[in-house]
Amino acid sequence: MAGKPASEENRHLPNSLGIRGWVWAGRYTLERYLFTLHRLTGLGLLAYITLHLIANGTRLGGEDAWTNTMEFLSNPGFRVGEYLVVAAFIFHALNGGRLILQHLGFTLGKPKPPVYPYVDSMRRRRPITLAMLAVMAALLLYVLIEIVT
Repeated sequence: MAGKPASEENRHLPNSLGIRGWVWAGRYTLERYLFTLHRLTGLGLLAYITLHLIANGTRLGGEDAWTNTMEFLSNPGFRVGEYLVVAAFIFHALNGGRLILQHLGFTLGKPKPPVYPYVDSMRRRRPITLAMLAVMAALLLYVLIEIVT
């Protein structure tokens, strides 16, 4: 970069924020945070299914191995884990449905010429996002009541 002064080269931030960029990378909208949470719940569900298959694989070790595994998993701390898995599944499924509707164009509305500051398209998609969050909250409350009682 021979043509640029040194002060202009130093003004730009590096393009790698790492894990910190997942949590806070500027003025994200609600949809961006939902996308990040969608990624995290997908990874969490992948980890759960792996552990689930390993735990069920202890059946091959005989009745004693299975009994020991089930006694270990009957710990009250795993009840919280079960709730988190159900919560991740509910969120991932509902948010995935919302994303599919957006990608298929059902939430776009009538086309209009783009006018700065481009907030009109977000206004059309925001009600679906809020409805998805309301349904998710209702389902999580129902599951929590079912687990506790």
